[in-house]
Amino acid sequence: MPLLTKSGNCSPNESILEWSRTSSCFYVTSRADKGLISELQNHNWRVVSVGKEYNIEVPGVLNVGMLQELLLTLATLIKREIGGSSVLVIGYVMKQSREEDFARRGAFPIYPNKDGLIFVPLSFELPLSSQLQEVDMVLHKITDEIVKIDPNCSIDFPKGILFSAGMSEIIRFVEERPDFCIIDPFKNIYPLLDRLQIQNILVRLKELGTEGKPKLRAPYSLKVDNFHDGELDKHLTEANLSFPLIVKPQVACGVADAHNMALVFQIEELSNLGVPLPAVLQEYVDHGSKIFKFYVIGDKVFHAVRNSMPNASFLKSSSGGEPLTFNSLKTLPVATKEQQLQTRVQDSKSVDADLVEEAAKFLKGLLGLTIFGFDVVVQEGTGDHVIVDLNYLPSFKEVPDSEAVPAFWDGIRQTYELKRAKAQT
Repeated sequence: MPLLTKSGNCSPNESILEWSRTSSCFYVTSRADKGLISELQNHNWRVVSVGKEYNIEVPGVLNVGMLQELLLTLATLIKREIGGSSVLVIGYVMKQSREEDFARRGAFPIYPNKDGLIFVPLSFELPLSSQLQEVDMVLHKITDEIVKIDPNCSIDFPKGILFSAGMSEIIRFVEERPDFCIIDPFKNIYPLLDRLQIQNILVRLKELGTEGKPKLRAPYSLKVDNFHDGELDKHLTEANLSFPLIVKPQVACGVADAHNMALVFQIEELSNLGVPLPAVLQEYVDHGSKIFKFYVIGDKVFHAVRNSMPNASFLKSSSGGEPLTFNSLKTLPVATKEQQLQTRVQDSKSVDADLVEEAAKFLKGLLGLTIFGFDVVVQEGTGDHVIVDLNYLPSFKEVPDSEAVPAFWDGIRQTYELKRAKAQT
């Protein structure tokens, strides 16, 4: 699909005019050159003008008032030109840095890809209802649009969450149209905003039969509403917990301090801890400084290995008798090369990928999500495979684009077809 954009005057050469013989062609302009427009139209080009000040009064020219309308306008025109239900227009909502990352990897084509998908951004600066009526489905990262969250309501999300005005309008639109397709349903994502609910989901991994394989489990954990509970020792014992512990806010994402954590080595270190409450106390699993990042994209499962935090003994020796505080997105303490070498001598266990892929399929059915990720650590000594985190629509940047992007497209198409089939039964 040739697309010409021009802010000044130009004359098309013969080869440009010939493009329209083999494909649909569009000319986008902000200037009124009636002679050029007429010549292009004679060769079956579609002409789109952008900008209210340059409204072109020529028959057959489509006038778009604002630049933000252009991509959606082109997408709907392309869909009509090609015809049928083979082309799907996907409107997406996410923060700019995430959008740029997906676009840079070629995941957001503006002309139908092999799965017939066109991706366009939804603009909160324009009326959303008309945009939503033009797209076939919405891909969103709803947590990018959280303005405020009440941690005391976490078990009842979305109660206690204030979303941006634009996201709130999308939520209302979808609620009023149960057959409208989104990736993924809001109700399926809300549990992943709460680390306690994530824990309750992961506990169900014991339903998987793993006879003859390593134990697959959730980390031992305990919710606390304050760090001064006189019976905290007793509660820790009942939860099968012992120090060191990693302390995480119960709210998992969507607010600035959701990733502020601490590693504590004794109970006294909890007294002046700055981790937001309520919090989850979680066992710190010695894992040889390696973490396995798993990504479920449609019906495909990928994984990558990353360096991670060193074993607790290394961390304690460098803590100076204080809790180790960090932001898991920015300042995660990663093992040095020397620590990694020492650890590998002690324990060379690796991940059982087949076992974790079984868990991935189990979690996919449980969560009802198209795209999600989780982290696995292999405990030294026992070989237990412990899933320590779950998240929705991760970047899956560790997976090669040549594998991840086609799986991403396939997963979106499959979800749409399943939704449509259910609506027709």
